[in-house]
Amino acid sequence: MPPEGIARRLFGEALGSLLLAAAVIGSGIMGEQLAGGNDAIALLANTGATVAALAVLISLLAPVSGAHFNPAVTLVMALQRELRWPDAGLYAVVQVAGCCAGAILAHAMFGLQLVQVSMHVRTGVGQWLAEIVATSGLLLVVLGTRKNANAPWLIAAWIGAAYWFAASTSFANPAITFGRSLTGTFAGIRPADVLPFIVMQLLGVLLALGIARFLFTDREPLRNACDVDVE
Repeated sequence: MPPEGIARRLFGEALGSLLLAAAVIGSGIMGEQLAGGNDAIALLANTGATVAALAVLISLLAPVSGAHFNPAVTLVMALQRELRWPDAGLYAVVQVAGCCAGAILAHAMFGLQLVQVSMHVRTGVGQWLAEIVATSGLLLVVLGTRKNANAPWLIAAWIGAAYWFAASTSFANPAITFGRSLTGTFAGIRPADVLPFIVMQLLGVLLALGIARFLFTDREPLRNACDVDVE
């Protein structure tokens, strides 16, 4: 891969991660401001904006970088030899940086303190289990999807559904978990709760790989959400 090739892909991942985090956090801020204390309405608004933004960003940036925006997805692609390990490490770095920058961008748009420390407690066995389920489900969608055109709406639909059936509201992404620890708003997560969430997300990766290898053995080898030449 020529240097300009990896640079272009990394920029795509960073930009997508930034805009996704800004959409998640910004819609949470807007929803909370307009809902008048009704958390259900705020979560509904947060869900709708996240689903729409995720579908658009995957469609737009999949031809550039594969549109991971998520170290868990990148890890799976590396384990499946669809992405080289050095590139996967760089992907993860820019995904985390992009999500953290997205939190700052969301705050700037609403005139809030740019960097905050979340006090939103998200802990307990139920929420940890929810992160395993949400992450493994997301990766099963990624691993099981065989038509690139279906990936944006299938992935966005899973995340939207998991916002409501998962007790954790479905972070399912180590990078955005870091980013959301930097906001004291509706979408935040207390920094002390970040590491357990990420551990559960990684367990979700392992679970998804095991299930996918059993379910999809008779199918063609996995390709990325969008076929990206990583040579």
